[in-house]
Amino acid sequence: MVRYRWLVIGVWALAFFLALFLAPLGKSNLSGGVGEANTESRKALALLQSRLEFNESSIILVFSHDELKAYDQEYQKAVETTLSKLSSETDTGRIITAYNSSRDGLVSKDGYTSYAMISLNGTIDETMDNYPTIRKTIETPDGFHMWATGGIAIFSDLNRVSEKDLQRAEIISFPLVLIALALVFGTLVAAGLPVAMAGLSVTITLALVFLLSQFTDMSIFVLNIASFLGIGMAIDYTLLIINRFREELRNNQKDKAIGLAMATAGRSIMFSGLTSVLGLSGLLIFPYMILRSIGIGGVCVILLSMLIAMTLLPAVLGVLGERINSLSVIRILPSPQGIWSRLAWAVMRKPFLVAIPIMAILLLLGTPFLHVKIGAPWATILPEGIESREGWQIGEQELGAGEFSPIVIAVQTEREILDKDVISALYQYTKKLEEKNGVIRAESIVSLNTDTVMTLENYLALYSLENKPPNVREALNNLVNKDTTVITLFTEFPPVSEEAKALVREIRSEPTGGEFVTLITGTTAELMDANDDMYRYFPFVILYVITTTYVVLLILFRSVILPLKAVIMNAMSIFASYGALVFIFQDGHFENILGFTAEGSIETTIPIILFCVVFGLSMDYEVFLLSRIREIYDETGDNTKSVALGLERTGRIITSAAGILVLVAGAFVTSDVTIIKAFGLGIAIAVLLDATVVRALLVPALMKIMGDWNWWAPQFLLRVLPQQRFKP
Repeated sequence: MVRYRWLVIGVWALAFFLALFLAPLGKSNLSGGVGEANTESRKALALLQSRLEFNESSIILVFSHDELKAYDQEYQKAVETTLSKLSSETDTGRIITAYNSSRDGLVSKDGYTSYAMISLNGTIDETMDNYPTIRKTIETPDGFHMWATGGIAIFSDLNRVSEKDLQRAEIISFPLVLIALALVFGTLVAAGLPVAMAGLSVTITLALVFLLSQFTDMSIFVLNIASFLGIGMAIDYTLLIINRFREELRNNQKDKAIGLAMATAGRSIMFSGLTSVLGLSGLLIFPYMILRSIGIGGVCVILLSMLIAMTLLPAVLGVLGERINSLSVIRILPSPQGIWSRLAWAVMRKPFLVAIPIMAILLLLGTPFLHVKIGAPWATILPEGIESREGWQIGEQELGAGEFSPIVIAVQTEREILDKDVISALYQYTKKLEEKNGVIRAESIVSLNTDTVMTLENYLALYSLENKPPNVREALNNLVNKDTTVITLFTEFPPVSEEAKALVREIRSEPTGGEFVTLITGTTAELMDANDDMYRYFPFVILYVITTTYVVLLILFRSVILPLKAVIMNAMSIFASYGALVFIFQDGHFENILGFTAEGSIETTIPIILFCVVFGLSMDYEVFLLSRIREIYDETGDNTKSVALGLERTGRIITSAAGILVLVAGAFVTSDVTIIKAFGLGIAIAVLLDATVVRALLVPALMKIMGDWNWWAPQFLLRVLPQQRFKP
């Protein structure tokens, strides 16, 4: 890289130039949804779409007036004018209002608030892309309050807010990181180089995201992970190589110093990057687009950061040479002589007195996770003041907590739905549903909204008529297709409440009577199914990440003990960060300080993403430290001395690198979206614990306890494993 430095720099400059055109397009083809999976709720939805032309995409318009009531002529005219303009300018399906439907619940009890349900033609991803345009066509009638809400509106607003959060995090993190690097290196050139590499990494990654999105679905949240890891890892890798280069430059010529830096720090980066890639690749196992695309984005940005560190950085150092120390801005005072080694010696004098309390503290920090509740916040995932959240909350207050999120039951039979036996069974089944606690009403072909009470005999007679009444024909057109129909249950429960979940489980567990089969969908069922399905995969992902990471570390260190110790300590750091997240975001501590409202649960994807990201990131510092210890151990053969000297030579730079990563993660804590806030704080806590308490105290203590057993492996493994040279 040094010999052909101008060619290498030229190739990367060309890649950066091309990426500048594609990076701004990175978000243009991203999706806000979770993705498809083979769950009951998705099967039900697919059945209703194919048989009843059921649109999965819809928006809800909530109208309210301070003086007029819904059935006043002026109120009705205003609503119908707004909806007719929407229908003429956008690709809408059926529009349900209090004026064209016999449905109950469309108007509040006091009459001042009503809502309209607008079905949108197209897939969720298509309607998500089109929603901002659709929203602009909807004008609020004079004198009215109006809100657009529902799943499409909520996720569209979530994408918009997340994008702003990402921009804010980048604006906050870059200056802070530059200041931190100036404090670490003391010169603008050395400090600016990692930031430049991070900018290059993020820009090219966003261009890659755009290209990948042309071939596979990618989530909008891939931007957040690409930005966080692109900044954090590119800076970490560059920081470690520059630090080793400056160290070697004191005693060697430029070219040799670069070679020594790459043979040591560069080699560690290659293996630590591989562990991070393995951790994030665990997300590719999930069938959900949001997790899979975050994994793809994370793997791409880490590989790219590694490639930049292994190729472009040595080329640039070959150009700079001694000028890496130019433009001094602050005089870096050396650390007190031997502070890190003295700390290591102090720990190793009483290793059990250090290791046992620290492990106890880490386990204690994680104990709140034992009462974790995994859930999926709905509209409240958005900050206050966002239209879709306000509209949903107004609807819950004025129209009922479950009015916008009914339980939808797809019914299919081997015979025709209007067969007398099927009608009888369907009537009995629907009556049982209506009697359940919390059910307000059912809408189906055997629970029509009529002026008189309808019995089973009435329905059997009604559906045997040749010339059926207009309202019955309309119900059959909307709710029946030969062997398929639908029952819609409106409840008094919010969609993510425990009561709503319990009701869905109860309905699924009960027999239907044998004449038909049912599949349950709706907001509550979809969120439940996605949650359950993700956590069916999670144990396999944990096993995959731990096993592959262990194998990589086994190859690197030729020891069966060190990888096991590393995995256990990583698990303890993650467990402690999980506990902190439950304590804060589920139990509601520090709400005012962090600016959020606790929902009583942890969002479904947070523990999964946090594990896959943090496991790899934490292993970085383990690899950096143990590689330096092994380098000294190969020289001296003295385990205790190698631990002390290894910590002395890496303690400051590992702490600095971790501090910078904490700054980057901490910038995401400013997010208005609770999920991103929790993600940033979780990573910051885990990395901070890992790079300080674990690496500075627990590692020396445990390595002293293990002694030379740290480096043990059976002979048959040593014959198979490649020989590693830690000393260049």
